[in-house]
Amino acid sequence: MSNSSGSFVAVDFYQLDDLLTAEERSMRKSVRQWVQERFLPVVVRHYRDGTFPLELVPEMAALGLFGLTIKGHGCAGLGGVAAGLAMQELERGDSGLRTFASVQGSLAMTAIDLFGSTEQKGRWLPAMAQGKRLACFALTEPEFGSNPAGLQCRAIKSGDSYLLSGTKKWIGNGTIADVAVVWARVEGETDIDPKSTKAIRGFLVEKGTRGFGSKLIEGKLSLRAALTAELQFENCELPANALLPESRGLRSPLACLNHARYGIAWGALGAAMACYDEARSYALRRQQFGRPLASFQLVQAKLARMLTEITKGQLLAYRLAQLKDAGTVQPAQISMAKMNNVEIAIEVARTARDILGGVGILDENECFRHMCNLESVKTYEGTQDIHLLILGQHITGIPAFQT
Repeated sequence: MSNSSGSFVAVDFYQLDDLLTAEERSMRKSVRQWVQERFLPVVVRHYRDGTFPLELVPEMAALGLFGLTIKGHGCAGLGGVAAGLAMQELERGDSGLRTFASVQGSLAMTAIDLFGSTEQKGRWLPAMAQGKRLACFALTEPEFGSNPAGLQCRAIKSGDSYLLSGTKKWIGNGTIADVAVVWARVEGETDIDPKSTKAIRGFLVEKGTRGFGSKLIEGKLSLRAALTAELQFENCELPANALLPESRGLRSPLACLNHARYGIAWGALGAAMACYDEARSYALRRQQFGRPLASFQLVQAKLARMLTEITKGQLLAYRLAQLKDAGTVQPAQISMAKMNNVEIAIEVARTARDILGGVGILDENECFRHMCNLESVKTYEGTQDIHLLILGQHITGIPAFQT
């Protein structure tokens, strides 16, 4: 088992390491070693129990894993490649681990960094970077996922405060968050039509606010080592300074989602690399008909396809990082990378399970856990179909979304 032996061999068929800086290699090495030594020994237990190892959060913070690309406020301020490699190594451990860091940093912290006031940034970002305060990002609702423009959560302006009501669902870290970044449609502001997506604004709702409750979603067969919640808001009275003042319509949460989707494009490769390494290692040592499984043509063909798809995904992610750092990246380019890399990761995981045969269903091996997790990753932050339509609109100029 590569997850406990420490013998993981990374895929680098096109020698991308030659293009990495010392800082990028160092970040990858630190996170890879931490995942190998601290996370992988406990992930099976947490996956079985449906829990997350919260005791490891301070160690994640010490590695700079929260708010990776944010500058200042105690954040790492890394470039796109280094941040992507960190997400890759986290998801090599488990999609739930990368999800935890992504919700905290790419979604919640990015929202505060992009749209918060000076006071909000100073209060929350340093504490969140240190892992002393946890956050969630509440956009999805029970009836509105792929169509966030239809959200029903309402914030009614009343004097100098807001009354927030509604329900959010599938919210990562929702039961443990000290603060929730909640997106709601504002009513009562005379300069905004409440029916317009421009009326959608972000709010910081602190744990303990009257009328704010959360409950863990039970029965998941995927992302079990992650805490996913439903949030309820019943006439939560929020002060005026709970509003993220620079949030301006639906474009604001979508900007945060693009940061998270970027991380997923890298993270999915980590899951794929773990599955490929496990399958290759197993095929080399497993004897069948008096020969190593790896000596059979069909198995070699499967390994060759896996290696090829991972390599293509790496090239896609690396170029995406360059575009991101140059400030020229387009949402459709992020959609392509997220869609493609998750799709190939699922196929690699399934092929790895096939190569392992019956033992591939055991959680002492990695591939089936990754395969199940990736079914969730395929769905959140935009389903595969939604990203296809984003690309379709980019190609044709015609939106195919039904309204």
